[in-house]
Amino acid sequence: MFRLPALAALLGSLLAGLPVQAADIDAASYGYPLSNPFEATIASTPPALRPQLPADDDIDQADYALKLRPEREFQLPKNFWPVTKLRYRLARQDGRAPLIFIISGTGAHYASSKTEDLKRLFYGAGYHVVQLSSPTSYDFMSAASRSATPGISSADAEDLYRVMMAVRAQHPRLDVSAFHLVGYSMGGLHAAFVSELDERMRSFNFKRVLLINPPVNLYTSVSNLDRLVQTRVAGIDSGTTYFEQMLEKLAHYFEEKGRIDLNDAMLQDFLQSDEQLSNEQLAMLIGSVFRFSSADIAFTSDLINRRGLITPTQYPIREGTSLTPFFERALQCDFDCYLSEQLLPYWRAKYDGGSLLQMVDQASLYALAGYLQGSSKVAVMHNADDLILGPGDLGFLRRTFGERLTLYPLGGHCGNLNYRVNSDAMLEFFRG
Repeated sequence: MFRLPALAALLGSLLAGLPVQAADIDAASYGYPLSNPFEATIASTPPALRPQLPADDDIDQADYALKLRPEREFQLPKNFWPVTKLRYRLARQDGRAPLIFIISGTGAHYASSKTEDLKRLFYGAGYHVVQLSSPTSYDFMSAASRSATPGISSADAEDLYRVMMAVRAQHPRLDVSAFHLVGYSMGGLHAAFVSELDERMRSFNFKRVLLINPPVNLYTSVSNLDRLVQTRVAGIDSGTTYFEQMLEKLAHYFEEKGRIDLNDAMLQDFLQSDEQLSNEQLAMLIGSVFRFSSADIAFTSDLINRRGLITPTQYPIREGTSLTPFFERALQCDFDCYLSEQLLPYWRAKYDGGSLLQMVDQASLYALAGYLQGSSKVAVMHNADDLILGPGDLGFLRRTFGERLTLYPLGGHCGNLNYRVNSDAMLEFFRG
């Protein structure tokens, strides 16, 4: 029979082994106004609910270029010369300050809107900021990737790490007090792998690492997005395409308003007007954007590696050559097609890999579960209604991150990234 002190000790040891609870934000107190995850993903946060951030004219920033893969000048057609150098953006403070690297999301350029939002947020808080394109963007694939076959997360992280070291070397006089790292969407997944790599390489010794809306299972996330394109939309048949229907709605909206001002406020107003889109139309719009990113990846990877799956290997591409037929062919290849036709064969040949399931496990957060569970400097911010999450993903995040997971009830996929509540939480995390 247990004595009371022994029983208390036993209970204490059992409770110590349980994961610390995640910070689940209550929907009523959160205040984010868009309850539709499709709408939130597209329109993001209404301008009135965003933080006050510095304007571009108040930021000391410039774009720079790195020549990391000189052989690409010979591998790429002559009219691809603009992407033989990798460009990035650096915003610098006047004196000594912490530096934060931002890794963009799937297919995103270093100057994409979400990356710019994060730049303004952190610059306004006193950080040097470096904006990097995603390893899945055509410019990174062309100018920085060794294989030009993104999707092996550890290899993508190694490419990013080389870029980060090259950036630091290009600015030896930049006075940096500490290094931080943040990534959103696919960039969040990449940030996790870069952080784990830095634990071994010790080039930066990142002080804080934040993953915003990362995919947990890479295959689940891309499959969710690919399926959105297959959504059945009322009014669309063989004679009326989805984009024709979209243009008709926009035309009616502009006719009613009497103006054209393409900005976030307009998009918010449009989505709530009489011409608002149905959930099915919103889903297809999100899926279409992702399909374009997938097509970019498939086309660029095939072209650089001369695989002949989309562009014939001997086809002469010169300045003025139309690439439209090849991009149309690439649009017919979704991300699953890219995985099976290009990424999986490459992984098997290069890494002596096995099945698709094994590759997906190694490319997903699962592969880093032990590291992430034990690393107090890595945190996650995610949304319960994120479109890229699948069964079991939130459970994995809770078990792995515990109290380092902040789970918002709304926001879709990165739709609340520029909501002032989220912005304050990000700054609080990086301040420690």
